[in-house]
Amino acid sequence: MRSPERSADNLEILKRIGIYGGTFDPIHYGHLILAREALERLALGKVIFVPAAVSPHKLDQPQTAASIRLAMLEAALEGDKDFIVDRCEIQRPPPSFTIDTVEEIRQRHPQAELFYFVGADNVPALRSWHRFGELEKLVQFVVLERTALETKHPFLTIRRYIDISATEIRNRVALGRPIRYLVPATAEEIIRREHLYEESKTLPKKT
Repeated sequence: MRSPERSADNLEILKRIGIYGGTFDPIHYGHLILAREALERLALGKVIFVPAAVSPHKLDQPQTAASIRLAMLEAALEGDKDFIVDRCEIQRPPPSFTIDTVEEIRQRHPQAELFYFVGADNVPALRSWHRFGELEKLVQFVVLERTALETKHPFLTIRRYIDISATEIRNRVALGRPIRYLVPATAEEIIRREHLYEESKTLPKKT
């Protein structure tokens, strides 16, 4: 459990904040490395990780319970002063719309410049997101690209080739293969304890 002073509600006044939403099923080093890269290159004060209760883009896919995904995320980020977890989407009725999250964070930090991280695979459908016209006025989108492909778009990009995906991790667990060095040890401990992904099936998207 994170201490009160590390919660998103108690951030000091910040000028630039990164927001990283997703299912994080599970959180892995690909997420963390690119978040760190973005924090340093964009001179962000903090990166707020926002686990979705139910992603509106993955309604047809099975997901691990939000409480367990939250526990893995909090365990993985424990001790990192630059990364924090915000539970706002888990505490709201699903599905988890990004615009609602951004408006909530904007209300808390009215003077901050907000940067919203999206995976490169989300770019083609980005303009179909709920209330996108309002959303793009509130944030600068930052595309996190960890594949060898270069997607054409007008957004800021943080690019670093890291061939790790949540899909691969779920499949390795299902096949009884090790996932050490792919996820933080604290997250792996929860995966093993909760018997997650043991009957996972291959999914089409990397996350």
